[in-house]
Amino acid sequence: MVSTIKDIDERAFIAQLASVFGRGKDELKVPAGDDDCAVLEFGGEYLVVTTDMLHQKTDFPDIMTPWQIGWMAAAVNFSDIAAMGGQPLGLLAAVGYPQNMSLENAGEIARGMRDCAQFCDTSVIGGDVDSHEELTITGTALGRVSKEELLTRKGAKPGDLVCVTGTLGAAGAALEAYLKKMDVDDDFMKPLLEPVPRIAEGRMLAKSDAVTSAMDTSDGLALSLYDLASVNEVGFVLREESLPIDRRVFDIAASKKEALEMALYSGGDFELLVTVSRDMFEVLQAESYLTVVGEIVDIDAGINLIGKDGANLAINRKGYLHIGTSEQI
Repeated sequence: MVSTIKDIDERAFIAQLASVFGRGKDELKVPAGDDDCAVLEFGGEYLVVTTDMLHQKTDFPDIMTPWQIGWMAAAVNFSDIAAMGGQPLGLLAAVGYPQNMSLENAGEIARGMRDCAQFCDTSVIGGDVDSHEELTITGTALGRVSKEELLTRKGAKPGDLVCVTGTLGAAGAALEAYLKKMDVDDDFMKPLLEPVPRIAEGRMLAKSDAVTSAMDTSDGLALSLYDLASVNEVGFVLREESLPIDRRVFDIAASKKEALEMALYSGGDFELLVTVSRDMFEVLQAESYLTVVGEIVDIDAGINLIGKDGANLAINRKGYLHIGTSEQI
């Protein structure tokens, strides 16, 4: 029986394609599929490059303004740059516009991309336009980082602390409110519609020399933990009482269990998940944006959560996977 794309999840599909592309030339230090960005040697520094494709039907809720669509298309790319500790250099955007889209809305999408780029201290530097049945935006972000400051997914070890920026579950709560047509204000929906790339936080973490591994949590905290566990051959123990669950989650969730699951498994937060050397953590203690949520253990221990009641709960490998299904699996 011939397999099709719908039979495979995003990570497995990427691994399959990466095996075709290979390891590249010597200048390519982190190849396709291995991290949030590809990393190339460039004039004594590293050039970090990433790309993301978004579609009207699957990525842009109908309550999004054209400006928010543009912001989102840029933000998802700059979040990858942040995860590598990079300073953005620019954004390329290839946009397929429906022919019946007004010029005003097309301009608002462009302004959203421009404003997000400016927020990240860079600009939109080029791209391409075409007509398409469905609004489709492919962004490509470039960044630079010194060789000493590059953050990657590989390097975590048992004993390291597990930390996150910001809060957990805010975008998932906003998505749930949207799906249930709940009456919430604009502020409640912002984490879903206007995600903030953690460029400043990524740069500070890169300069600290305390981070052993990093990635963003766009597909959910649990799935990101499994990604780091696979790369580093380690396990994780998190503590429920330490999770910085966003207040919006408790406004939406019907129970404490549902709130916890939303914090662990919902995607779209675009926070940074980092592991920090325990003996270097004092360097970061004064930084209020970072919360310690657990520690790394041996791989045989798996990935678990210690509940507030002391119970040991397994964290499942699920989150937002884009190939095969747009549902959380």
